[in-house]
Amino acid sequence: MTDPELMPIGAFAKRAGLTASALRFYDDAGLLHPDRVDPWTGYRLYREAQLAHAAQLRRLREIGMPLPVISEFFAADAEEAARLIDEQVAKVTAEATEVRRAAATLKAALGQEPRLTICVVPGPVLAAAVDQVLATTDPEIPVLGGVRLETDDGALALVATDRYRLALRTVVPTRPPTGSWAGTLAGDDLRASSAQLRRSSVVTIEAGERTVGLRTADDVVLHCRLLTEEFPDYRLLLGSLPPVTHRVTLGKQQVMRVLEQRAPETVGIRVSGRPSLLIGDGEVPLDGSATGAELVVWFELTTLYPALSQAIGPDLMLDLRGADQPATVRSADDGDLTTLVMPCRKDGTQP
Repeated sequence: MTDPELMPIGAFAKRAGLTASALRFYDDAGLLHPDRVDPWTGYRLYREAQLAHAAQLRRLREIGMPLPVISEFFAADAEEAARLIDEQVAKVTAEATEVRRAAATLKAALGQEPRLTICVVPGPVLAAAVDQVLATTDPEIPVLGGVRLETDDGALALVATDRYRLALRTVVPTRPPTGSWAGTLAGDDLRASSAQLRRSSVVTIEAGERTVGLRTADDVVLHCRLLTEEFPDYRLLLGSLPPVTHRVTLGKQQVMRVLEQRAPETVGIRVSGRPSLLIGDGEVPLDGSATGAELVVWFELTTLYPALSQAIGPDLMLDLRGADQPATVRSADDGDLTTLVMPCRKDGTQP
């Protein structure tokens, strides 16, 4: 007697969003066997309960997951399966970045577009500056994954921002800029170029119409796409900040050691004669100085830590404006770094 719950491969393929030939392939690969194979006709028969498995398989193939990894996925628990997905997304993203960089290089070679030499900077300094300012990519607003390059008054400035942080790094070039220039470079391209920049004693920055070339000491040119979207007016943002009410000076090493040992979700900075960190229900006094009346400002660790860890030199200066206003983290050595960070409430919610 025929089981009414079973459906032939054609009907199952249509409902699963796959082709019959794909189902045969996945059966042979050991990823999705039919519930039953008719011994007389060889027809593959499937149950409706297998549709969820088929849909999952289809989505895994859509993100390009290889068959052996899919086999691991179906044998894994939820945590391990999530890790496999994350690894595949990271791999695809890296490959896409390489494809975009290769395309930019090919386009730059077409017609040999004229290039303007902007300035020359030490490669390790430029790579470090990119790391110090580069914010996380925001898929909703691609320009927030970019880095703004500007030259003026003999200096090179790198600016990047996301919804919670703004970083401005000024670098002193080894060869002064030829004039004023500004453009927004794709952060993914800069990040992918970072290792090569770090190994080059000097880097010559050359601007074209569609890309910026980073020419290393051995004459290799790394191409970074110029983004066409308008970069946020960070000068207007900085100029509209309320006046600084408290200034805190700290040693970077002590603060980083406390945060790395405790790793709290939120951390408070208390100003009361001398600065201290509030972590949970505890308080850690810090060496340093502070001005202004008593104040506590809370930050998410994931927002504050990058701003502090990327600071240059051994000292940190924090300009505070109140418990619900952006704080500025400042540091300087050869050049300077200014990072604007948004506070939160003690429970991590936005004020």
